[in-house]
Order: sequence, then C-alpha cells, then structure tokens
Amino acid sequence: MARSSPAPSTFKARARALRLLVLDVDGVLTDGRLVYGPAGEEVKVFHVQDGLAIEAARGGGLRVAIISGRASPAVSRRMADLGVIEVHQGAGDKPAVLDAVLRRQGVRPREAAYMGDDLTDLALLRSVGLALAPANAAAEVKRVAHWVGTRRGGDGAVREAVEAILKARGVWPPPQFV
Repeated sequence: MARSSPAPSTFKARARALRLLVLDVDGVLTDGRLVYGPAGEEVKVFHVQDGLAIEAARGGGLRVAIISGRASPAVSRRMADLGVIEVHQGAGDKPAVLDAVLRRQGVRPREAAYMGDDLTDLALLRSVGLALAPANAAAEVKRVAHWVGTRRGGDGAVREAVEAILKARGVWPPPQFV
C-alpha cells in the first residue's frame, strides 16, 4: 500500500478537487534510464499499465498533461497514441510551463496534481494541490509529496497513483472499463 502523508480524508479531499493530472516522464513514466540505440537514437520503455491509467484518468474526469525536461520522439509518439494533447518536452523552466498549462486549461493550482521523481520537480510538487511521487523518487521529493507509491517509475507508478486518486473520487474502475 502506498504511503500517504496527509490523513486519508485529506488525500480524498485533495483527490476530489482535481481537474488536471500533470506527469513528468523520465523516472515517472519511464524508469529514468537513458538508452541509446545503434544509430544514437534515444529509446524509452513505457509500462502498458501506465498507459491504461492515463486513459482511466481521462475517463474519470481528469485532463492529463506531460511536462518533461528532456525531448524525445518516443514520448511524442506514446502520448499521441494515448490522446494526450498537452505534451511539453525540453522544458527548461518547468514551473513556467506548468503555470501556462494551468492558465490554458482554466485550472487553479489546488485543482492539479503533479507526479515527479527528482530535484527538477520540487517547485512543481510544492505548487499543486496533490503532489505525487513514485517509490524510487529522490528523498527530497518524497519529503514534499503528499503521496508516495510503492511502485517505481516506469513500473506502473502512474497506474498506482491514478488508481488511488480515482478510488478516492469513487470512480474506480472507470466506467469505460466495466
């Protein structure tokens, strides 16, 4: 079971207030390793359960956005496959990108969740209503997270977080899967 810093009722209240789920990529949707193919291309591995979770989140009433410090054609392809429209890669100033996403989506910071794993995610985690971290997140990230999962980035961590959020909202399993 995942560790949740606030009392369960607080997690439930935070989860119910959400309208937007924002995810980092490396270390959250992937295991964080950088793998290069024979032609020098970057290769990323995504967990199928995380993809299903992104679809479930949308079916459960959440919009989904991606903010990544790195840019990769593999991320563009995977997010297109999943129908995620707000995909921001190569973000040098992640907080500014998050602010722009919130404005564009008409969402207040307390209505957003962010899942990150490392130091570059701290400002975003501190600025949203629900801060989420995979099990293998940096210690500094775990200290500010409202919820820390038991699954590692790239190994179903997003699935675990989305399931916890949707259960708190009373929409698990999501209607499109039952």
